[in-house]
Amino acid sequence: MKVMIIGAGKLGKKLAAALNGEIQVTLMDNNPVVLDHLKDHMDVLTVHANGARKDILEELNIETYDLTIAVTSSDETNILISSMSKNLGSKRSIARIRNPEYASQLDFFKKYYNIDHVINPEQSTANMILRYLMESYTFYFDDYAKGKVSVVNFSIKNISSFVNKSISELDYLDDLVIAAISRNGNIIIPHGDTILKENDTIYVVGQRDKIQNLAKVLKSSVDNKNIRKVMIIGGSRIGYYLAKSLTQKGISVKIIESDLERCKNLSELLPDNALIIHGEGTDIDLLEEDLADMDAFIGCTGFDEENLFMSLRAKQLGIGKVIAKISRQSYVHIIEKLGIDMAINPVNITASDILKYIRGGRVAAVSLLLDGQAEVMEIIADKKLSIINKPLKDLKLPQGIIIGSIVHNGKVIIPHGESKIQAGDRVVIFSILAKVHKLKAFLKLKDGL
Repeated sequence: MKVMIIGAGKLGKKLAAALNGEIQVTLMDNNPVVLDHLKDHMDVLTVHANGARKDILEELNIETYDLTIAVTSSDETNILISSMSKNLGSKRSIARIRNPEYASQLDFFKKYYNIDHVINPEQSTANMILRYLMESYTFYFDDYAKGKVSVVNFSIKNISSFVNKSISELDYLDDLVIAAISRNGNIIIPHGDTILKENDTIYVVGQRDKIQNLAKVLKSSVDNKNIRKVMIIGGSRIGYYLAKSLTQKGISVKIIESDLERCKNLSELLPDNALIIHGEGTDIDLLEEDLADMDAFIGCTGFDEENLFMSLRAKQLGIGKVIAKISRQSYVHIIEKLGIDMAINPVNITASDILKYIRGGRVAAVSLLLDGQAEVMEIIADKKLSIINKPLKDLKLPQGIIIGSIVHNGKVIIPHGESKIQAGDRVVIFSILAKVHKLKAFLKLKDGL
């Protein structure tokens, strides 16, 4: 498979890294400095050119590509590139379109510009935050197998019964599996004798109901019925999409935004139960009195430091749910130690959406975890898969790939060495990024891909 990514920003680079070694990737950008840096870090073909030029696409034989992904900084350029590349012979195309003014026109764009798939990072991020706010969890989670299986993380800092214990010694983990441990920003694929440390974050896979029971035991759940007042710092696109969805559910929203014109715009777009305040997100005198009265807090300004600072303050004031939007990978190590409930990276969310689209077919879901250092993938087992009806112990899975669960006839199974995957099963697989390309062999059909 050949993929052309046009735009070497955060999303373009994340996609190239996730696909590196798995398929043939070409990354195009008009900034030579960015491309030179990428050459030293990943094995992809880089092209210094303007992707909106027909002659450039023709010179690169765009008709030989299976997919073109346009993720430049301009919506209009992405629409043009996706449409042009598709009409020049690329089998499929994806465009990133972010402007809320275009939200009602996406079906029109897809139909009349011949674009196969449209992504909106801010809308997807807002949807993820909303989903989290409506749940009782106070930690990262994602659902698979039509909601039967969850992958969640727990910081064990305040769970004394877990600290300095081996995994085999832990209570409450019946029919659950610890797929990975994040320690100081690094991934550990554990075994029964692995000792948990105070600042570890564990990633647990299992049946959704059993995860909920574990959360209650570990006091990592809240009564989501109490979410009635939400404060959002930053009237960005994410803030707008989120406020719009929350107010539609009857939840009162308060947005703090530093740009006066943006405040006026938001006040026109949002209903009366959204209060827009012109002010700085770090102005403690402005925020603190109202902040203590909130049920949830979301920091989604364009500055990671501001989001982290105010999220930490909200957590110190006892806010039930605290979320920070984070873009910088270097902050992953900090987040685990601050005690913030959830850090959301729009790039990871969007990349997950695109990866699912790219893999298609047997792949039902993809999520990037640990800032893209690991993937969780859900597949639907085809009867022609080479792994069908073989004990897992005989599959010789590489270290770093874990079968987290198998859903057979609607029943969630936490697998062991003798377990077998059968046709039609939904299988949730955890893999560190460096091993994802080896899943291709694992998912190979008996008569070829």
